[in-house]
Amino acid sequence: MEIKPASLDALRIDRSKPLPDPAGGGRWWTAILLLVLCAAGAWWFLRGGGTLVKTAVVRAEKSGSGSARTLLNASGYVTARVEATVSSKITGKVAEILVEEGMKVEKDQTVARLDASNAESGLRLALAQLESARLNLTETEHMVNYTEAEMKRYTSLESSRAVSNADVARAAVDARTQLAKLGHLRAEVIVAERQVDDWKQQVDDTVIRAPFAGVVTTKDSQPGEMISPMSAGGGFTRTGICTLVDMSSLEIEVDVGESFINRVKAAQPVEATLDAYQDWKIPGKVIAIIPTADRQKATVKVRVAFEKIDPRILPQMGVKVAFQSDEPAAATPAKPAVAVPKEAVGKDGGRDVAWVVRDGRVERRAVTVADTKGAEVILTAGLSSGESVVLNPPATLADGAAVTVENSR
Repeated sequence: MEIKPASLDALRIDRSKPLPDPAGGGRWWTAILLLVLCAAGAWWFLRGGGTLVKTAVVRAEKSGSGSARTLLNASGYVTARVEATVSSKITGKVAEILVEEGMKVEKDQTVARLDASNAESGLRLALAQLESARLNLTETEHMVNYTEAEMKRYTSLESSRAVSNADVARAAVDARTQLAKLGHLRAEVIVAERQVDDWKQQVDDTVIRAPFAGVVTTKDSQPGEMISPMSAGGGFTRTGICTLVDMSSLEIEVDVGESFINRVKAAQPVEATLDAYQDWKIPGKVIAIIPTADRQKATVKVRVAFEKIDPRILPQMGVKVAFQSDEPAAATPAKPAVAVPKEAVGKDGGRDVAWVVRDGRVERRAVTVADTKGAEVILTAGLSSGESVVLNPPATLADGAAVTVENSR
């Protein structure tokens, strides 16, 4: 059999037919993978995969209401009108102290006791002397009765000449002598009673009582120390047990310059601000203007009363006083204002800005700051009540960035 050689045309590529796909179904797998990635991204976005932030809700507040006009500002201190160093009437050694700082005491409550051994010994001696005087008085009363009876008997016998005139005279003298002695002993009994009262008073003086109801602010002595109403013995003798303050008598003392005293008058309304509570406005009024000036400081002292005493007000606290006009300023229309925490407002390009969270993204807002009250800032433009603002926004935060709210307040 004859074998024909292969033709070269059999080796030619037919380009009219489509080329087979070398990867087979790879393009379908690529499309599926892209769909999975898109779904994962969408799930991550919906889950809130942005920057974690803390937010606060914007609160509505009114501002711009009418108020009294301030005529003068001054500073002073809280003082107590009723304040005393509780001491003793006698010199003695402290035996017991029954109070501590901050303790409330009532009027006539015992705050301390002194050593009363000497006074008690003197009282016992006076009682014994009183008893002796009373016994002598009783004895003399019997003698008076006897001598008077003898005088009557001798007088009756004188008419019958049974006794001599001398015997009658002697009986009369004895009666008058015993009667005089009786009066002397009665006076001695009164003296002895007064001595007993004196020693009882000395024993009572060893008990130190509160002169009025108040609060103990300082404790100035300890048991075993000597105390005296007068300064004696150098630094070894105390002059007081404690300092007592009537907290209901607290008021403000302000030094007003002579040049401005014409702006102050009695019963004038004031607004006091304690240095310790600068956001707390305390209403009050002028009690009196002391009718003398301090030539060294060129000031006049003014007394100001609180309308209501509060436990936060303490003696010697620094206070600033705004003397106000009796006529209130014309009321201005209330401006819509909102309050936000201080942490929500920052600076950007010299302007005050805040970041508002809406639908998982942040929006940069320019705001107008009107006032600061404690930990809050009062805004009159830029935010609305009920919106959520970012607290302490990070420096990398950008307008429109996605965020995740960690918590809010």
